[in-house]
Amino acid sequence: MSEYQGLHASPAEWPRALFYVALLFSCYQIITAAFHPVSTQVMRAGHVGFLLMLVYLSYPLRGSARPWQPLAWVLALAGMATFFYQWYFEADLIQRSGDLTSMDMVVGLVLIVLVFEAARRVMGIALPIICGLFLAYGMFGNHLPGELAHRGYGLDQLVNQLSFGTEGLYGTPTYVSATYIFLFILFGSFLEQAGMIRLFTDFAMGLFGHRAGGPAKVSVVSSALMGTITGSGVANVVTTGQFTIPLMKRFGYKPAFAGGVEATASMGSQIMPPVMGAVAFIMAETINVPYVEVAKAALLPALLYFGSVFWMVHLEAKRSKLDGLPKDECPNAWDAVRQRWFLLIPLAILVWLLFSGRTPMFAGTVGLALTAIVILGSALILRLPSTVLRVVFWVALGILCAGFFQLGIGVIFGVIGVLVAACWFVKGGRDTLRICLHALVEGARHAVPVGIACALVGVIIGIVSLTGVASTFAGYILAIGQDSLFLSLLLTMLTCLVLGMGIPTIPNYIITSSIAAPALLDLGVPLIVSHMFVFYFGIMADLTPPVALACFAAAPIARESGLKISLWAVRIAIAGFVVPFMAVYSPALMMQGGDWLAVLYMLIKAAFAIGLWGIVFTGYLMQRLRWWEAPLGFIAGALMILAMPVTDELGFVLGVLFLAQHWWRARRVLSPA
Repeated sequence: MSEYQGLHASPAEWPRALFYVALLFSCYQIITAAFHPVSTQVMRAGHVGFLLMLVYLSYPLRGSARPWQPLAWVLALAGMATFFYQWYFEADLIQRSGDLTSMDMVVGLVLIVLVFEAARRVMGIALPIICGLFLAYGMFGNHLPGELAHRGYGLDQLVNQLSFGTEGLYGTPTYVSATYIFLFILFGSFLEQAGMIRLFTDFAMGLFGHRAGGPAKVSVVSSALMGTITGSGVANVVTTGQFTIPLMKRFGYKPAFAGGVEATASMGSQIMPPVMGAVAFIMAETINVPYVEVAKAALLPALLYFGSVFWMVHLEAKRSKLDGLPKDECPNAWDAVRQRWFLLIPLAILVWLLFSGRTPMFAGTVGLALTAIVILGSALILRLPSTVLRVVFWVALGILCAGFFQLGIGVIFGVIGVLVAACWFVKGGRDTLRICLHALVEGARHAVPVGIACALVGVIIGIVSLTGVASTFAGYILAIGQDSLFLSLLLTMLTCLVLGMGIPTIPNYIITSSIAAPALLDLGVPLIVSHMFVFYFGIMADLTPPVALACFAAAPIARESGLKISLWAVRIAIAGFVVPFMAVYSPALMMQGGDWLAVLYMLIKAAFAIGLWGIVFTGYLMQRLRWWEAPLGFIAGALMILAMPVTDELGFVLGVLFLAQHWWRARRVLSPA
C-alpha cells in the first residue's frame, strides 16, 4: 500500500502486531470489567497504556506515511511502560502520595507528553492547544492579575495531580472510557459485524423507501435505529451514509442536502437512548445520578430531534416533488426482522437491565456476553438438521440467558468458550468466529479517539480542581444571569459552539460543564437539565459552520463541500437548537418535575413549535409559503418557546390561524371554482 491507513483500514488489512495489540486491548477491558482483578487506578492506567500503544503503532508523526517503525515501537512501549509502572509500584505510590521520587517525575512527565502527542495525532492540534493553555495556567497562573491569579504550584505538584491519582489523566472521563464506554462500543461493534446495520437499513427501506422522499427518510430512521446501539455520530455518518447519501442523490436530492440529512440524523445518535454517546456516561458519573435518569431526560428531546429531521425531509421532498423508490425495489421490512430477529435479543435485555436499575457496567457486560452467545449460537442453530432441534437449542439459550443472575459471569464466559469450541468444528462456524474476532478488534479501533480525548481532558479537570478557576468563570456567568437567564444560556451556547469548532463533544462537554453548568444550577436550572443543555450544544457544534466535523465526514461521500453541507444541517437540525432552551424554562420536557400531564403538554407544545419552524425554514407545506406567511409561522413558534405568561396561548392561536389560512388558500388553488 502506498498510503498507510493504520486503524482506518479494515482489520483484515492491519499489520499483524497492530491487530494483536487491539485484540489484547479488548480482552483486557472485558476481563477487568467482568472480574475486577486489579484496582481502579491500575485499570485506568492499563486503559491509557493500551490507547497510547495503539496510537503510536498506527498514527504517523505527520501526513499519511507509515510511522517510522523503530520510533513508533519506542513510543508505544513507553506508553505501555507507564501502565506497568503504576501496576508494579502501586503500593509505593499510594504510600508516598504527593512526595514524588525522581523516577516518578520522569514517568509522570513522559505520560503527559505521550498523551498530548497522541491526541495531536488522532484529533489534530486544537484540543492539545486548549489543554496546553490550562497546563500553562497551572504553572504560571500565579503571575496573572486580579481574580484569575492562584497561589502558585510547583512542577512536582502538577505532575502528581495529572499523572498519579484520579483527578488528572486518570480522572473520571478515563474511568468512564475504560468501563462503560468501551463495553458499549464493543457491544455495538459485535452487532454491526453480525449484520445489525443491514437489519436497520432494510427495515427502514421497507417502511419508508417507497414513500415521498423515501431515501432521505431511510437515512433518518436507520440513523435513529443505529443510535440505539452506538453513540458515535461521525461513525454513523461513515457507515449508514455510505448507503443513504448516494441513494438520496440518485433520486434527485442535492448533494449538500443529502449530506446534511445524514450528518444531522447521525449526530442524533448521541442523544438517542438506550445507548447514548460517551458524554451521557460521563455525565451520569460526574453528577452522580443513575444512567437511566440521564437516558430518561434525553428521551423526549431525542424523539423531537429525529421527528423534526423527518418532518424537514418530508417537506423538502414535497417541495421538490421527489418520489420514493419503486415499492418492488424495497425490501420487506418484516422479512428483514424475521431473518435477523435474534440480534434484537441482546439489545432488548440491555434496555431492560438499564431501566431496571442495574449499573451501565453490569448491563454492558451482560449485553456483550449475550451478544456473543446469540451470534455463536445462531451459527450453530442454522446448521442443525431439523426445526425441532433448532427450537430446542433456542429454548436452551433462552433458559441460559434467563438464569444469568444465578449462574454468574464466570459460567457465562465458560458457555461462550464451549460455543467457540463448537464453532471451530462446524462448517461455516469459523466464519462466525472471524466475525467475533474482528468485532473485538473493531471495538478497540473505535475506542481510540474517545479514550484519548477522555485522557487528555483530564488535564483540564486536574488544573480546574487544583486551582479552583471554575468558580471564577462561574461568577461571571452568575453576574450576567442575575439580570437575564436567557443571556447566560446564550453565552453558554456560544461557548459550546465555539469550543466545538476545534474539539470533540467529550472535551467540549467537560470544559463547559465544569464552568457553566454549576452557574446555571445556581440560577435555578435543574442539575440534569443544566448538564444536558451543555451536552446538546456540544453536539450541535459538530453541525455548525465553519468547522462541522460530522458534515466534513459526509463531504467526501456526498462529493460536496463540508461548508455547504453544514449550512443545510443547521436548517434541518433546528430542533437541536430550540429544545434545550425550552427544557430550561420548562423542565418537564426532560421529565424533571411536574406530572405526566405537564410532560404531555410540553411534548405537544414543543412538537407544534418545531413543526411550525420546519415549515418556515423549508418554505413549504401544501404549497410554497407567501412572503408574509413565514414571519407569522416563525412568531407563532417563537411565542411557544418563550414560556412567558400568555405566550403559549398566543402561539397556539397564531399557529392555528397560520395553518388554517394556508390550508384554505391551498384548497382554493387545488380546486378552483
